[in-house]
Amino acid sequence: MNDFQVIADRVEIQALQAEFTDAVMMRDRARLSRLFTPDGVLRMPDVPVELTGIEQIRVGGEKLQEQWDFFVQTTHPGTIEIDGDTATGRAYMHEIVRLKNDFQGLNHAIYHDRYRRTAQGWRFAERVYEIRYLDTTPLTGSAPGAAQARPPFTAPAPADRLERAAAALAEHGFTVEILDDAAAARARVHELIPADASVFTGASETLRLSGLDEDINTGGRYRSVKTRALGMDRVTEADDLRRLAATPDVIVGSVAAVTETGSLVLASGTGSQLPGGVGGAGRAIWVVGAQKVVPDLPTALRRVQEHALPLEDARARAAYGQPSAVNQLLVLNAPARLTPGTVLLLREAVGF
Repeated sequence: MNDFQVIADRVEIQALQAEFTDAVMMRDRARLSRLFTPDGVLRMPDVPVELTGIEQIRVGGEKLQEQWDFFVQTTHPGTIEIDGDTATGRAYMHEIVRLKNDFQGLNHAIYHDRYRRTAQGWRFAERVYEIRYLDTTPLTGSAPGAAQARPPFTAPAPADRLERAAAALAEHGFTVEILDDAAAARARVHELIPADASVFTGASETLRLSGLDEDINTGGRYRSVKTRALGMDRVTEADDLRRLAATPDVIVGSVAAVTETGSLVLASGTGSQLPGGVGGAGRAIWVVGAQKVVPDLPTALRRVQEHALPLEDARARAAYGQPSAVNQLLVLNAPARLTPGTVLLLREAVGF
């Protein structure tokens, strides 16, 4: 075999690697499967997947593709060793993925390849996929078209999504009630809290707009933790303040997002409203507007950063003369064992 043939073979094998990625990106599984020999094998132990033959590779690839929210793959050619009508080589992959089950992240991987010359040109006899680096940090980006198609974070979720979120929360152990509006929530909260209970209210536009903040902290029916804390010295009585906020009889607040998969997401700048909800309080009650219902945890985290934080930052600057920040982030997939949790899910949008 002359030098020109070796060069031509290398070029064709690199084109084969590139066409694999092009078929993946174009979601053309039929074309991708035809890049393999009839007995070719695609092995992905980290997934795990093992597919043998053109038809298995096509069908199996389509099933994998159905799990994607989005997927981006880039191929970087590696070494190629040619031995007559067979060859071995490697291709280096950079991939960004988000699946419909919430798994997401980016990875760097290697395809360890065996190639065979056929009448149709070079084909894969075997591809073995090995992940060398995996980062599952929630992704902050999206496809431009998908971003434009997203409903705004101010839009109330329709009834079917509210029901899905309520069912998932109940399955996780929360007590859930779907109420018409903030006025109904205001009345229901007073039914749930016994008179003279010590009650701590987290900073919340939902509570302010519904009138609950005023009812609890100035109405005289309850022992308001916030009212008592305002008269305490932040330095000399710091320990007493900490205990007071962390262990009330009842904590009432809201959340930044609730997912249709049954999670509550709370964000805080100071952290003062978090301990009560995770085991310190005797009971936790969250009043949640319909606009806070999102499909999944990645969307919930995006709602925190892109929607709730800018609004809370503007409020904090106006009220306190200083910016806000997400210094603590809490995800509740179930209520704390010692703190039963009640979610009052509203059909209207209230708060941030």
